[in-house]
Amino acid sequence: MKIVADSHIPYLDPAVVPGATLVKCDVITSAHVRDADALLVRTRTRCDADLLRGSAVKFVGSATIGTDHIDADYCHRHGIVVANAPGCNAPAVAQWVLSVVGHWLKSRGIAGASGLTMGIVGVGHVGSIVARWARQLGFEVLLNDPPREAQGDDSEQFVSLGELQERSHIITFHTPLTREGEWRTWHLCDDDFLQRAQRCRLLMNAARGPVCSTQALLRFNGDLAIDCWEGEPEVDARVLERVFVGTPHIAGYSRQGKQRGTRMVLEALARHTGQRVVLEHIDAPAQGAVHVTMQRIIDSYDPLADTARLKAEPQAFEAQRNHYALRTEVS
Repeated sequence: MKIVADSHIPYLDPAVVPGATLVKCDVITSAHVRDADALLVRTRTRCDADLLRGSAVKFVGSATIGTDHIDADYCHRHGIVVANAPGCNAPAVAQWVLSVVGHWLKSRGIAGASGLTMGIVGVGHVGSIVARWARQLGFEVLLNDPPREAQGDDSEQFVSLGELQERSHIITFHTPLTREGEWRTWHLCDDDFLQRAQRCRLLMNAARGPVCSTQALLRFNGDLAIDCWEGEPEVDARVLERVFVGTPHIAGYSRQGKQRGTRMVLEALARHTGQRVVLEHIDAPAQGAVHVTMQRIIDSYDPLADTARLKAEPQAFEAQRNHYALRTEVS
């Protein structure tokens, strides 16, 4: 079996799939995958007809939570199994969110969470951990997730997007990127959204860049914390100049999160092929720390240091992302 993999997927070496040929590429092209049986990617590889047409690939595994870089319809029509790693980096993204909040409170001279409301748009793997930790820290938490609510999920109390906009001092997005349908998230955060969010003082996007309109962000009067950028790796210089926190799409870049992501796609590959794989031990739970304090979160990660690096060299967005020193999740 021949496996072609993104060279920036960590914890992946020939020993993890005994007997297979593993080829690592910085940029994966159609020439690389022509005689490959399996493809392991990140979000930077667009897996569609242009890449896969005429290849032998029957398995595409993305060591990431999202799949909007994969043409699922094309893969289905051509008998290609698609797998991803949902929730693999959820504790790390939650760490990013709450560390940003902690540093923001400190910088604005706000003593703590008392009297502040956090609105969470999208309550999946990441949003659920953010909600749990935020409640522990003393925030009032408002949750909006129409798909979960429509399914009759009563494990959480959901509010309308309008109520969340009107009441939240902090708003953070944790949705997938969908461009059509009843719950489209492309440019969910636009001028109209922000016009209705008059109380919002801190707006965060660690979901997908196009969830927030760049032009709308430029007109927002509050503070911004952006990890996922519309048009990345190109970054709008005007937005970058004014953000409180701006990082190169590394919110989920923890050591444990990367271990989980690699492990999950290898497990899916093993199920698909029957091939034995050697799996890395992971020393942190996928649901994140049971109990946190603001000080422990702040001590575990400093987003301001990553912001300073990106502001100094915005043209190095991709290099900073690819060579990021994986951090340890809050324990």
